[in-house]
Amino acid sequence: MTKVQPTTVITDAMRAAVGAEMSRMVSFPVSESDVRKFAIAVYYPELPPRRFWDPDAAAKSRWGGIVAPEDFNPFAWMAAEPEGLTAGSSAGNADNTENLLGIEGPGLKTVLNGGLSAKYFEPIRPGDVITGVKRLGEYSERTGSLGLMLFTQCETTWTNQRDELVKKIQVTLIRY
Repeated sequence: MTKVQPTTVITDAMRAAVGAEMSRMVSFPVSESDVRKFAIAVYYPELPPRRFWDPDAAAKSRWGGIVAPEDFNPFAWMAAEPEGLTAGSSAGNADNTENLLGIEGPGLKTVLNGGLSAKYFEPIRPGDVITGVKRLGEYSERTGSLGLMLFTQCETTWTNQRDELVKKIQVTLIRY
């Protein structure tokens, strides 16, 4: 007996959730020390550009002061809100996206990283408090050699305390 493949796993509840907020985090204020240590780690064993650690050189740059490397993550260790460490609760849970939204997931078993892209806007500076908001972007499907595949896009926007856009991150998940 041949197993019949579903024509879609996207439910009405999933469609209705597109655009919904999945999570929100607020960073502690970024310090010069945070920026300097991150730059040292990223550029090691080379000396990082002075705009990341030397206040005098940074003041003369086009940025007018210390700025963080573009891939600096103010949430890497801990968030101020929600308080504490971010837990890796999604490991092994292919329905984690829908669980965050309070809806039933499609029940697929395998999840793969389908890619990540980032766009950078205003630089992060010492003293900045970054708010990260993750939203469900869209669902799409296609049939592949393994059967029906569900593509899920999520977008996270980071803004600073002046409500200036700092970064947009788009992640694609592939589930089957």
